[in-house]
Amino acid sequence: MEENKEIKNKLITTSSPHIFKNISVNKIMWTVAAALLPAIIASVYFFGWGSLWMIIVSVSSALATEAAIQKLSKKEVTINDGSAFVTGLLLALVLPPTVPLWISALGPIFAIAIAKHAFGGLGFNIFNPALAGRAFIIASWPALVSTYITPDGITSATPLSILKIQGQEALTQAFGATSSLYQSLFIGNIGGAIGETSALALLIGAGFLFYKKIIDWRIPSLYIGTVFFLSFIFGKDPAFSVLAGGLLIGAFFMATDPVTSPTTKNGRLIFGFGCGFLTVIIRVFSGLPEGVMYSILLMNALTPLIERYTIPKPFGTPKGENKILSFIKRMIKKNE
Repeated sequence: MEENKEIKNKLITTSSPHIFKNISVNKIMWTVAAALLPAIIASVYFFGWGSLWMIIVSVSSALATEAAIQKLSKKEVTINDGSAFVTGLLLALVLPPTVPLWISALGPIFAIAIAKHAFGGLGFNIFNPALAGRAFIIASWPALVSTYITPDGITSATPLSILKIQGQEALTQAFGATSSLYQSLFIGNIGGAIGETSALALLIGAGFLFYKKIIDWRIPSLYIGTVFFLSFIFGKDPAFSVLAGGLLIGAFFMATDPVTSPTTKNGRLIFGFGCGFLTVIIRVFSGLPEGVMYSILLMNALTPLIERYTIPKPFGTPKGENKILSFIKRMIKKNE
């Protein structure tokens, strides 16, 4: 009797989850910040100390906005969780080196105040705050954020812009042989946003995230793989499409945001494919040379729907009709 009572006291009935991992928001965010260190170093190396000032201003603005909103809302100030820090850092890394510092300060204010806290704060935002901040900057001051320079200070369009506007011949004239172009794209000796030009730095950071198990393979693999495959289908250079522009920083550091991307395994596969598909469609058929930002933001908007139709059934649930097919049938009946 005494033994049964002791066993009963050890049994605790609670709602799920019953399996926990030794991971937290703080750990995720500061690990992502550490993984971006190679990109920060590359930005300073190629574009000078002005890049570091952009990063400092952007991060400081994000932290100050976060603290101010939480103070005004009479909530606990949680700037030490790293989420605002990473937002400011990522936003700075996807801006050209010629951007005035006041824009580097205004972008994070929109990202934190509107894209994050207007939706309820961390964990409730629909869109990636850093990309929403960049979209706000581009919509507000397009002329100021469309000027790029090469690492030696010469005003130059990005490789994607050269290809889109002037064609393959102009791209060849600018970089010479294809091998030289690939080398420049891989190392980072090209014009572009300060944190997206060096594929090498971004791959080192991505490797660190995989090693720490902060991200898994599904979203970045499907994203990059889809861009590679569809670029080939549309007659574009697949390797160039992957290395050029913001694809790598988007695939590894933005599309994998745990708040704005699906949590289910199948959902992540769909999300990655959707990002890759939209990126290629925008690059090939629109007037824009780049499509990473808009593709991720559009897929962010679809994340709740993707989650709804890819969430696994509870154990013991009888097999039923496909959820998507069932939804379509209900809509047809409703309209009849």
